[in-house]
Amino acid sequence: MTELNNMCAPCRCAAALGIFDGVHVGHREIISAAVGFKEKGLAPAVFTLDTQSVKRKHGKPFEYIYTNRQKLKLLEELGIEYAYSPSFDSIRDMDGEEFAAEVLAKRLKAGAAICGENFRFGKNASCGAEELLRFGEKYGFEVKIISLKKYNGKVFSSELFRSMLREGKVLELSDMGLAPYFIDAEVIEGNRIGRTLNFPTINQRFEPGQLVPRRGVYHSHVNINGICREAITNVGVKPTVEKDIAPLAETHILDYSGDLYGESVRVALRCFIRDEQRFASVEELKKQVDADIEYVRMLKEEICCTESGRKD
Repeated sequence: MTELNNMCAPCRCAAALGIFDGVHVGHREIISAAVGFKEKGLAPAVFTLDTQSVKRKHGKPFEYIYTNRQKLKLLEELGIEYAYSPSFDSIRDMDGEEFAAEVLAKRLKAGAAICGENFRFGKNASCGAEELLRFGEKYGFEVKIISLKKYNGKVFSSELFRSMLREGKVLELSDMGLAPYFIDAEVIEGNRIGRTLNFPTINQRFEPGQLVPRRGVYHSHVNINGICREAITNVGVKPTVEKDIAPLAETHILDYSGDLYGESVRVALRCFIRDEQRFASVEELKKQVDADIEYVRMLKEEICCTESGRKD
């Protein structure tokens, strides 16, 4: 993917518009529509604010789901070739027509603009789909509006995504095809206590302002060199062995002994197992982690048996 923060697109583009901080099922429909314009000779592109530059949304602090780096990586995997991702402050005073002229027509050379029906733009979010259609006629780009996706009768939004993560509902998100959730960050040095207890772990930080899912233990999958490995992940502050630390993700990869320090590793949370808790001793912690590992092995066996019993 080519980032256009200091340049204009070299060709005509189909521009998907949105913050896209969760890249959920609704966002993916917008992205897919932009990619579909390749058949008309338009390169798939995206206009998206730098996630970490958005401090407030709907009058309250904004907890983003993925960092800007993680989000752009996901968008590239979905087929986006060009991205313009400015800070919120750099465009906050643009009115709607200036946005259409400078960002869409000039920067992205838009032959098409694609957005959700609730997309807002321009100073103080003064413009929506109706204005975008009008500006498209004036500046020569097609406009495609995507209807909002629903889940259990509710519009599936990034805010609903955040709410489900706070409740630890990662299994529902994944099984319903709404939004797989993963942690994708550099592996950092930990206190190495896990090694002394015979379950070495990798540690990954959440960034300031990033949403931290429900604290607790999860069944997870870790992608290492294209191979998916079973794991357990604790999201929290390790209250038994640490004091006054920021929440992080600590993952034990089953039957793996490689060195991953300094690497960016993707850990997908599959299902919530239990809440984080403080144990009276390290020995009690080890006993519980051993039980968690056995539970994950049992889950793996159940999944394998279910899949082997399926009929084509």
